[in-house]
Amino acid sequence: MLTQIKGLHHMTSLAADARENNAFFTEVLGLRRVKKTVNFDAPDVYHLYYGDEVGTPGSVMTYFPFPNMMRGRHGAGEIGETVFSVPAGSLDFWADRLQHYNVHGLEKEDVFGEKRLRFQNPDGEGFALAEISDDPRAQWTTDAIGTDHAIRGFHSAGMRLQDTGAMSELLGFMGYQHVDTKDNVARFAVEDGTGANTIDLHSVPGASMAQQGAGSVHHIAFSVEDRAAQLDVRKALLDTGYAVTPVIDRDYFWAIYFRTPGGVLFEIATNEPGFNRDEDTAHLGQALKLPKQHEHLRQSLEARLQPIPA
Repeated sequence: MLTQIKGLHHMTSLAADARENNAFFTEVLGLRRVKKTVNFDAPDVYHLYYGDEVGTPGSVMTYFPFPNMMRGRHGAGEIGETVFSVPAGSLDFWADRLQHYNVHGLEKEDVFGEKRLRFQNPDGEGFALAEISDDPRAQWTTDAIGTDHAIRGFHSAGMRLQDTGAMSELLGFMGYQHVDTKDNVARFAVEDGTGANTIDLHSVPGASMAQQGAGSVHHIAFSVEDRAAQLDVRKALLDTGYAVTPVIDRDYFWAIYFRTPGGVLFEIATNEPGFNRDEDTAHLGQALKLPKQHEHLRQSLEARLQPIPA
């Protein structure tokens, strides 16, 4: 069993409009945009990062907003819901706020004893806010969203799978322990993680396979402390039979990727070097930062990318 994985690092999804995506996460949810850069493989598409003040692992939601992208089709083989941690007693505030902004899919529920508020982003992607009383993580606050209500980071992610058996074995190998099962949902958690320590596996044996598009999670990333830990994880996965990519420099972390049973794409990302490697903390996410291989395209990219607020 691996011991290097410390919960979630980030989640990366697809969207259809950069300005709408930016407004939803910074204005409606009150997260901080910690990086404005571009897709390494498609530099005419933004890569936007939202999180806490410094983009702490376990708090960062990232997006590839492909202009006018068709919506995805939800189903099996995907991350069906991303859950944020909020303070106990804050759901009424959030229900009123999200209703004010005409957010769709609002529904209160109780999951494993946690009070939750489900909702969808503008592309139909599934989210929830969970009241967690013992989460000590620092919050990014705004004039409208104070410490009594502000998001602390991720709580969990829910995967929808036709068969959860192989994924359960993989999570166990990655250091996750099975902690509970209710109806068709099995909960797994890792100790001493980033705070985003929980994965829920939803068994949906009759569901058709998901098709990616706007509103789909592209991949889920797990946190390791550094490159040495990442190399240990990579070797262990290769030895187990997984096809794992070489280590890829993503400027703000190093990454490896592999496809899991049931179709979900996993990434293992380092906590180093962080989002302040190329801009100071006070100005994170304001300037357009380009990977060095795309810097020569700056003038054309700045002319073509949809303007979004600084």
